[in-house]
Amino acid sequence: MRAFWAVLPMVVLGACSPVPGNPDAGVGFSDYETYLQQREAALRGNRPAPAPILSPAVAATPAPQRAPVAAVPTRMTPGQPMSALAPGVLPGATTQISDENSFEAVSGRRSIAADAERIAANREMYQPVTVTALPARPGDSAPNLVAYALSAQNRLGQPVWKRGGLSLARHDKACAKYTSADLAQMAFLKRGGPERDPGNLDPDGDGFACAWDPTPFQAVRN
Repeated sequence: MRAFWAVLPMVVLGACSPVPGNPDAGVGFSDYETYLQQREAALRGNRPAPAPILSPAVAATPAPQRAPVAAVPTRMTPGQPMSALAPGVLPGATTQISDENSFEAVSGRRSIAADAERIAANREMYQPVTVTALPARPGDSAPNLVAYALSAQNRLGQPVWKRGGLSLARHDKACAKYTSADLAQMAFLKRGGPERDPGNLDPDGDGFACAWDPTPFQAVRN
């Protein structure tokens, strides 16, 4: 009887001891991995977030599909606006280099005889143009101011022809009828100038009406 009571404490302690060969067992926990997870959560002060609960209607709704992107054209078609081209693409642009100067490349597409026929056809269509003088303008009898300025030997203000009855008032009134000195000089030459001045446009006799200046044309001559 004494032996039974002496062995009983040893049996109780043996039942509480961990099972040999189980490294995951710990004090107060079913396994060591669970203990590490709970310890990590306690240190961070976080709890595992619960999984979101979706209603049956939301869960059954499929995600919206994105519409396919239309391809951007890189070449122009007849009647297509310029805005239809992709940015940075020029109409008719190509990345290939012409090989017309390569004998090997051209000989594979056409023969020497075909080239000779093309040259002969181009020669038949060639039409030489003979250079001829410009035709005279019909009904245009206006004086040529450039030719007159180049032929004049005097300068503006140098009298050459005699004039009588100088009247500056009449001269200013006569020049006021023309919107420019060019028109006044043309009218002066058509009415007999520079030898005669019936319109009182050249009272000083230099041959230039209403202070028309031939200097720009004479500078080219010199």
